[in-house]
Amino acid sequence: MLILVNLVEVNTRREINCLECQEKLVGRRDQKFCCDYCRNTFNNRQNEDANAVVRKINSILRKNRRILSKLNPNGKKTVHLIHLAELGFNFHYYTNSYSTKNGHQYFFCYDMGYRAIENQEFLLVHKQEYVS
Repeated sequence: MLILVNLVEVNTRREINCLECQEKLVGRRDQKFCCDYCRNTFNNRQNEDANAVVRKINSILRKNRRILSKLNPNGKKTVHLIHLAELGFNFHYYTNSYSTKNGHQYFFCYDMGYRAIENQEFLLVHKQEYVS
């Protein structure tokens, strides 16, 4: 009786195909892909929309940092809003912000920061342990 049950179970198994190339899978029951190439290709296609958004944001952040670094090679400098805008600086994107005890709000693109001062001018700084 036990032998018949095992034979019936083997015959009722359905064929499983690779999710990427549709090749018949041989091996574990829970296997989904025939090889690493198919697994990587499938997962990359699933994530390409999310990755495109992240790539776009990272590109903007890198550009902002490059602009701040170019304008402020020595650690502290004042620049006008128009100068930043002409270079393509995007004020909507930054990696973090920091509020000082004096109430000044700094925005950073990685290790390069800025804060609005007066008359549409910005103070550019390099990130330090404590920004005053």
